[in-house]
Amino acid sequence: MTQDIQTTQETQADFFSNVVRDTSDLAFERNLWTGGLIHVAGVDEAGRGCLAGPVVAAAVILPQEVRIEGVTDSKLLSEGRRTEFASMVKEAALAWSVASCSASEIDELNILWASMEAMRRAIEGLAVSAEHVLIDGNTSIPNLGVSSEAIIKGDSRSHTIAAASILAKTHRDALMKELHVEYPVYGWITNVGYPTTAHYEALRKHGVTNHHRRTFRLF
Repeated sequence: MTQDIQTTQETQADFFSNVVRDTSDLAFERNLWTGGLIHVAGVDEAGRGCLAGPVVAAAVILPQEVRIEGVTDSKLLSEGRRTEFASMVKEAALAWSVASCSASEIDELNILWASMEAMRRAIEGLAVSAEHVLIDGNTSIPNLGVSSEAIIKGDSRSHTIAAASILAKTHRDALMKELHVEYPVYGWITNVGYPTTAHYEALRKHGVTNHHRRTFRLF
């Protein structure tokens, strides 16, 4: 029986009656659970397009058939809803982990491979070992040591990836707001490191910080 947290529970008979193909956001997970892979992790990153700050990744393993009503791609949610759902994901998850690659690591590796490394670190940080990993995007993570599947637009197609996207986004936003206290002129409390007119103007006026990605177009 699907457990919808804070929503009406459906009986298994009702859910599967007349269903030919599972098109829900648990379809990928159910396919793996049916095949005997119980600990399915979803992983996603936040901050690839930013001028400053780390790229942050989160990995989540949810219990079988647990679905948190309202959880979806973090970009589609308000800040308040993301914060609310982040707490719910952490409470419901069998395991969750957050990891990052710094601006200097991004400059060294490039943003794609730094994102992959941050996701690998998040998966390795799970307290429960993943038996399979669902990855947001179209690129497999190197040196993962476990079977995996890259899913284009996975944060809107897989519930577990969506949960991970929320943890990654909320964690990174909180980090950037902490850095704003030290570097208030760049407006990180609102733009969280993304390219905005005000951010570019601050760079021209005040220069770069150690948190800026020097291989990105900053001026």
